[in-house]
Amino acid sequence: MPKITFIGAGSTVFAKNILGDVMQTPALQGFEIALFDIDAVRLGDSEKMLLNLKQTSGSSCIVKAYTDRKEALRGAKYIVNAIQVGGYDPCTITDFEIPKKYGLRQTIADTVGIGGIFRNLRTIPVMLDFARDINEVCPDALFLNYTNPMAVLTNVMNTYGDVRTVGLCHSVQVCVPDLFKHLDMDPTGVKWNIAGINHMAWLLEASKDGVDLYPEIKRRAAEKQKEKHHDMVRFELMLKFGYYITESSEHNAEYHPYFIKKSYPELVERFNIPLDEYPRRCVNQIEGWKTMRESLVNDSKLEHCRSHEYASYIFEAIETDKPFKIGANVMNTGLITNLPKEACVEVPCLVDANGVTPTYVGDLPPQLAALNRTNINTQLLTIEAAITGKREHIYHAALLDPHTSAELSMDDIVSLCDDLIEAHGTWLPNYK
Repeated sequence: MPKITFIGAGSTVFAKNILGDVMQTPALQGFEIALFDIDAVRLGDSEKMLLNLKQTSGSSCIVKAYTDRKEALRGAKYIVNAIQVGGYDPCTITDFEIPKKYGLRQTIADTVGIGGIFRNLRTIPVMLDFARDINEVCPDALFLNYTNPMAVLTNVMNTYGDVRTVGLCHSVQVCVPDLFKHLDMDPTGVKWNIAGINHMAWLLEASKDGVDLYPEIKRRAAEKQKEKHHDMVRFELMLKFGYYITESSEHNAEYHPYFIKKSYPELVERFNIPLDEYPRRCVNQIEGWKTMRESLVNDSKLEHCRSHEYASYIFEAIETDKPFKIGANVMNTGLITNLPKEACVEVPCLVDANGVTPTYVGDLPPQLAALNRTNINTQLLTIEAAITGKREHIYHAALLDPHTSAELSMDDIVSLCDDLIEAHGTWLPNYK
């Protein structure tokens, strides 16, 4: 019996979307859905929820929860990863509160920046543990990574884990629909092309019936900037650098050195930047789960409509050989020619019985490639730190991060890294 393994299955809402989609897909009936999580209570919640969905959907999939990760992976054809190492308490709190003592403020802290660096450092060893198990018990599996920091973890699994890995992020498929809705434009029939790196991929083209829509997009964006709205950072980047970016303004505010600045505190108000947004979101989600749990887990009549998540469509395309196009994170095997070959890039990919095949992009506009490289520098040095165990490469990653280096002195950055290493304690391996 073919198997889909979900690691981090205690993410019950996300498991509902991904695995509920699987149950709605005819080509995936008869698969075993193997659930694994280190939190036994949340694992049990997800198992119960999915068994309810199995009944209401009439699916022939087999739902089984595992307490042994290797057994959950054994023989898997597809693996979905949705873990978070360290959780909100203590690790997210640490990622925000210690930098704040140095005057370094963040919004999300899950991709680059000082928070992204340390989320990577505590997650990479766990991912490489997964890779060892995968190579032993399901070496041919396709690993779909949904965990942030997306680019680094996808890179590590491909480069050092020897696991066939594709990274998936929601920001690609919602980019154009959300942008057009915000600008009161009709997305019907619009052709678009997106490429770059995760959370900093670019809407390179948006056209309809052969007409370039960018002039109208920019005209409307400039009008929007005259009043407060939720996407001011991205619109400002587009108006300055020429292209719209996939990930949200609260993320991009901390990926660049232009917006969160002690010397220009008025920029936070001007561009409507939600400092400490991720901790607030975590607290709200924790509180919300207390009330959501009963309706989601214990509803024997629970139903599901197939979502826009890519996973089930990828599995379906491979199983049926009916092509499906996605935007995905893959290694830069000559795909974007003015970004480093060592980088993980986000590009259009075709999925069919051959698997996930990336498409060639060529050169990005030079200013966009330059912005991408500022984040790639920190990504690659974070990987170097994790693989070599050398503390100096943690310093290098932080010293080259655009936001951190714009705010702090070199000595303070080194001191901040030391404080974060100490505060993380056993969440990190020892660094020489």
